[in-house]
Amino acid sequence: MPPDPDLAALRVTLARLRVERNWTFDELARRSGLARRTLIDLEHGRTIGSVTTWHALAHALGVPIDELLGSLCADHAPPGTPQL
Repeated sequence: MPPDPDLAALRVTLARLRVERNWTFDELARRSGLARRTLIDLEHGRTIGSVTTWHALAHALGVPIDELLGSLCADHAPPGTPQL
């Protein structure tokens, strides 16, 4: 079985990227086309979001989707990482 994704780390990454840009939830909503409530729920762990949601966020934030979603493996080695 694969390890569980680190959803807390994903929430922290989203919040960090938003705050680094000095964007409010309203600004990120405007840039991503997502509802403000969706963004709040994502950052507070009340929803996980879909691939489409995370894709929209990556584009809005101007980061590759693997940078955004890479934090899901924060507490374990990502697939394809050489084992030592």
